[in-house]
Amino acid sequence: MDIQLTGEIKDRLAIAKKIVIASHVRPDGDAIGSLLGLGLALRDAGKSVQMILLDGVPASFKYLEGSDLIQKEPGGDHDTFITVDCADFKRTGKAFENFSQPDINIDHHVTNENFGKLNLIEADEVATAAILTKHLPEWGLKITQPIAAALLTGIITDTLGFRTPNTTPEALRQAAALMETGVDMPEIYMRALVRKTYPAAKYWGAGLSSLQSKHGIVWGTLTLADRKSAGYGGNDDADLINMISAIDGNKVGMVFVEQKDNHVKISWRALKPGVDVSPVAQFFKGGGHAAAAGADLQGSLSEVEKAALKKTRELLNL
Repeated sequence: MDIQLTGEIKDRLAIAKKIVIASHVRPDGDAIGSLLGLGLALRDAGKSVQMILLDGVPASFKYLEGSDLIQKEPGGDHDTFITVDCADFKRTGKAFENFSQPDINIDHHVTNENFGKLNLIEADEVATAAILTKHLPEWGLKITQPIAAALLTGIITDTLGFRTPNTTPEALRQAAALMETGVDMPEIYMRALVRKTYPAAKYWGAGLSSLQSKHGIVWGTLTLADRKSAGYGGNDDADLINMISAIDGNKVGMVFVEQKDNHVKISWRALKPGVDVSPVAQFFKGGGHAAAAGADLQGSLSEVEKAALKKTRELLNL
């Protein structure tokens, strides 16, 4: 841990008055939990805070206290700009194209491009929320029960309920400390990882019916027609990749999600110890971790599927 860096961040936060915090498009539990955890802590400290997610908060996370404060676009002036859980600045979305360099960049992706003025990148941490759990008290910010619930959501979702290979004793200790604020961890676990809406379940059905397995890779596809037929409101995979990650006998799991404007979102998961999928995502200008990564590619679903499967086999020697 860089003590000087964390001290500089503490000083920067102390003088900040009007803060904008952003995370990535198509936000996951860690993006939402980190944004909300830091944002609420700074609000409690008397700061004016805008919490921004270009795609808004998915329905499955709207139960988190304070989620109604998250906006889709920034407005007005600010003196401090912070990004959380973003490996590269472009992932914050078009609303930030004209923003200057972030003052603080907090993340745990090994592929982070260090695009901020102050870059707190701790790739050994299981989630960006885990970084904040550790440092918020050092920065003089209190972790109340709503903040703990947000941070625990980030840790639980990015570890798939403490099932990923990078889960550490420290992550479990952090979860225990957050629970001691009165947070109901089983409830968060159920809401974040287990419960699905009826449209999401139908969407899963379409993805599971498309499953294929070859050369150590198991993958599924989700089309725009699948989304419409299921009545699913998001533009993600409804966490289908986590289901595919539980399929035995393969080294890599993948999901291809067709998007509007002729591009496709890809998610990779390493299904065996020692497999690192991040170089594949980086090749396609995406990012992530050894165990989990993603990218967006231009092209039709069939074109992207063919190219990504080929490159995945090449780079991982499958």
